[in-house]
Amino acid sequence: MSFQAYLDNAEKQTGITPRGFLDLAAGKKLTKHGEIVAWLKTEHGLGHGHATAIARLVTKGPEFVAEHHGEGEIHLDGLAARA
Repeated sequence: MSFQAYLDNAEKQTGITPRGFLDLAAGKKLTKHGEIVAWLKTEHGLGHGHATAIARLVTKGPEFVAEHHGEGEIHLDGLAARA
């Protein structure tokens, strides 16, 4: 599964876009990978793989993720923005 597919599926499960998760994590001042994964699992019901992908997005930043996991592009504004 591609990194973007993990983000898209997490959005389908929660209704929250990748950018929304970035904003929520920033608002909670979450910066550590493990604490972000735990938060996503407990408060948003995500599985480990989806939580890990979003945690990587939050901790490493969209630019890093796009370069290393997204073939140069990661869509953060959700599925509706690409329709």
